[in-house]
Amino acid sequence: MAGVAPTQAARAPRWRRAVLFRVVAVLLALLPFAAGELFLRAVGWGRAHDGDDPFVGFTKIHPLFVLSEDGQRFEVSPSRQRFFRPDSFAAKKGPREFRIFCLGGSTVQGNPYTIETAFTTWLELSLQTADPQRDWQVVNCGGISYASYRLTPILEELLAHQPDLFILYTGHNEFLEDRTYDHIKQTPRWIVAASATMAHSRLYNVFRQGVQHASHGDDPPPPKQPQLPAEVDAVLDHYGGLSKYRRDDDRARLIIDHYETNLRRMIALAHTAGVPVIVCNPVSNLNDCPPFKSEHSAELSDQDRQAFRDLWETALEAISPQRQEELLRQALARDDRHAAVHYHLAQCLELQHRYEEAKAEYLRAKDEDVCPLRMLEAMHVVLERVTQDTHTPKVDVRRLFEEASPHGIPGEKLLIDHVHPRIRGHQMIADALLTAMAEQGWVAPSGDWRPARDAAYQRQLASLEYGYFVRGEEHLHGLRLWTQGRARPGKRTFPPIKVSKD
Repeated sequence: MAGVAPTQAARAPRWRRAVLFRVVAVLLALLPFAAGELFLRAVGWGRAHDGDDPFVGFTKIHPLFVLSEDGQRFEVSPSRQRFFRPDSFAAKKGPREFRIFCLGGSTVQGNPYTIETAFTTWLELSLQTADPQRDWQVVNCGGISYASYRLTPILEELLAHQPDLFILYTGHNEFLEDRTYDHIKQTPRWIVAASATMAHSRLYNVFRQGVQHASHGDDPPPPKQPQLPAEVDAVLDHYGGLSKYRRDDDRARLIIDHYETNLRRMIALAHTAGVPVIVCNPVSNLNDCPPFKSEHSAELSDQDRQAFRDLWETALEAISPQRQEELLRQALARDDRHAAVHYHLAQCLELQHRYEEAKAEYLRAKDEDVCPLRMLEAMHVVLERVTQDTHTPKVDVRRLFEEASPHGIPGEKLLIDHVHPRIRGHQMIADALLTAMAEQGWVAPSGDWRPARDAAYQRQLASLEYGYFVRGEEHLHGLRLWTQGRARPGKRTFPPIKVSKD
């Protein structure tokens, strides 16, 4: 045994040298690729473009911001103001300016009001009072009905405007536009995922462009993806649009995959340009928002369908919550895909003070909604996975609202409809964003700044004319008609819904 030890000791260095040799060989082999990638980034070649979305393309893309007539500011283009509210920023960035772009849908815009009471305004006021040593500019890029795939080209555009931070709040609008994924269904998922990832490599893009040029010359190859119009054409924008929604689990899975692809693309584009990102986890109204459309399982027989309806109708006539629960569970035993019955069961459980069970049923009702205008649970899982994989800061708006809601179930206390926060909710989001920015070292709050912020909030509210809130009431009513598939642009045939300022 005494003679074995020196042999083992001699073998150990040789083993380490062999491993080190292989590691060095791999690194040397990769060095030309790394150098090429750095060179292409330095000269600006091989950038990823919107056309790299493997799921959809666009017939045309118009810039969101255009230079003002005097050349002093970039402003939201008049051609885009059907979906975006006017906002602007200086063409020449000041030395103390910290420029934040907030991208998302109507929640970012502040619906049913506008950006004057959206979290972007409250965030800018908070930053100005917390750290007045900098010039804070928070630009609202919230587009009505804009999904993640329409936000990606906007983020690409904004990279040319010296951003210091992107804030993303997206997830509710992914099912609004009618589109097919037939070309994706025929392609293995690993190839789609690999293509989306490789699109951020400059070498890959240059190589692909070279192959395309060799195959098609100067003419671009015909797109494989479905081509969407330049602006949103939501199904619910058309009268009777709700009838177009049908349960399609395969399509839903592809939409969720598309959402993940776009989150990763936006974060990668920003990180490649050296711009940090904060991703918000959106909140939905669970307690006070019944499903927009329910459907039976396709496999349900006519006999079971009738038995289901009898049980449901009897449950609605029952006096005690316990009896209602019993009948509703019997109905769900026949068909557990019916969203409205899950919602009614949640209400029964809540009346019995069984809040955790009630919340689970509210979530199931949301996920079984055939017209998904609220972010699905699988998409929240995607958001969590993407932020962890990319080490991206997350502001959990959903948890924030749960903690401030009775029994942890968000409802009308903080949400004015199915997804849009009340003004107080927007202020809560702004506060959480500032806290996240402070944790990252992007803002350094000085002393007790909150009283000054509260005073700034009061001045902002006082500056709003009464008509601002009246228009918000009218817009809310229009939103409710829209969710019912009763969109009639320009018509107000019903009295407005009362909206409070809190």
